[in-house]
Amino acid sequence: MADRRGEVDNNLRTATNLLSATSDTPRLDAELLMAHALGIDRQALLLDSSRYEVPESFVQLVARRMGNEPIAYIVGYRDFWTIRVEVGPGVLIPRPDSETLIEAAIDIARERGAGWPRTILDLGTGPGTLLLAALDVFRGATGLGVDASEQALAYARDNAEALGVAPRASFCSGDWAAGLDGAFDLILCNPPYIADDEALMSDVADHEPAEALFAGADGLDDYRRIIPDLPRLLAPGGAAILEIGHTQRISVSQLAEAAGFAVACRRDLGGRDRALVLTRPE
Repeated sequence: MADRRGEVDNNLRTATNLLSATSDTPRLDAELLMAHALGIDRQALLLDSSRYEVPESFVQLVARRMGNEPIAYIVGYRDFWTIRVEVGPGVLIPRPDSETLIEAAIDIARERGAGWPRTILDLGTGPGTLLLAALDVFRGATGLGVDASEQALAYARDNAEALGVAPRASFCSGDWAAGLDGAFDLILCNPPYIADDEALMSDVADHEPAEALFAGADGLDDYRRIIPDLPRLLAPGGAAILEIGHTQRISVSQLAEAAGFAVACRRDLGGRDRALVLTRPE
């Protein structure tokens, strides 16, 4: 037992050292890769590493991460809020910062009372991240996810099935809100908001889809298209929550106010501006 414990732990230490030049979280990455190679959850690995022997595939997984492949693509998922989202190449990887939108929606629901929201729209749903997390919270709601990428929509539908919410979730291909009808209580949106000339880490720039990241010279192109469409899509008493880059509060707020919205800002766990809540003034 002692020998096996040493084998796993020694490999984790070595992998952590190797990944320190690639990742901001090398130990976490090493543990996730080891758990993936073993076919177990990371928590099981941490509880008792002595139960396991190092799989041959672990070395190859570490090599892929050293080549800047995102950890989520290697293991095939990313945990977000209360759900696990399947992801892969060609699909935007969920970020913890985006959980700010779900937190904001929960706070609004407390103010609106029981039964809100009944209908949810997720513009640019990707693998279904925001919509499926919201449906997991708001068990009486139904939702629609829209994305321009058929590849992303395939992941979204699979994730809805895996999470058991497929009867309440529908998905369609679309160009933001173009052609959509109906009024929604809650609209969620994490659009591209990175300026075209902004430098990104190589694991993002070289792997994740550019169309889900970049939005023109100032990073605002998609807000300019999305926000003017929101008034006709929001039900009375509804709210739209948009993710923003941490320097974009003023510029995106101005776009929203020009469209007739009252705007409030929510910060992420790092204290950075991360989401704008848009409501109709009473």
